[in-house]
Amino acid sequence: MKKAIEVKNLSKIFDDGRKKITALKETNLSVEEGEFVAIIGPSGSGKSTLLTIIGGLQAPSDGEVLINNNKFSEENDKKRTELRFKEIGFILQASNLIPFLTVEDQLRFVNKIEKKAFQKERVDSLLEQLGITDLRDKYPSELSGGERQRVAIARALFHDPSVILADEPTASLDSNRAFEVVEILAKQTKQQKKATIMVTHDERLIKYCDKVYYMEDGNLRLATDNNK
Repeated sequence: MKKAIEVKNLSKIFDDGRKKITALKETNLSVEEGEFVAIIGPSGSGKSTLLTIIGGLQAPSDGEVLINNNKFSEENDKKRTELRFKEIGFILQASNLIPFLTVEDQLRFVNKIEKKAFQKERVDSLLEQLGITDLRDKYPSELSGGERQRVAIARALFHDPSVILADEPTASLDSNRAFEVVEILAKQTKQQKKATIMVTHDERLIKYCDKVYYMEDGNLRLATDNNK
């Protein structure tokens, strides 16, 4: 299988002028198409820092990130922004839906950003796959937490990125909704051949993942390989 994400000898040091904090230490990671990976570990261990660097939201101190063999971390800001929008879908703890747009219009807005004609068939297909067709005319305030996260997944998948980055996507959900959302994410990863990384504090969810990594004090190690 093709490697969609490659992280090579990545490190991140924060310097506040008084002391230096090493958030990541020579981190290596690769995720293939159709592979669902979880990263677990205590708060402040570097999980979210790693995810934001992979997503191009901040630069590493050393090392590199490759997305589909493109040296993503070495691109200038403009090129990195273009690649991020094309190749990466983000799902966050808060669904971050636009409050005055309906479910369908959340996706229509993505088309406007891309300056493309509205892809109604794509919308219909995603809403059906995620079981939210009957919500298309509702506003975020009318949805449950689980429903909002399903819409967030639809929005992340809408422009057909090769990489999905999910940062604590179930933190605000009850157990049943959390399992439901991660099961959907795992299914979409397989069916659409995405490379997905999920940061989570809930170890009950790792049963849906192909590999689980543990991070502590900026050190990443493979915890389990569920394919074996």
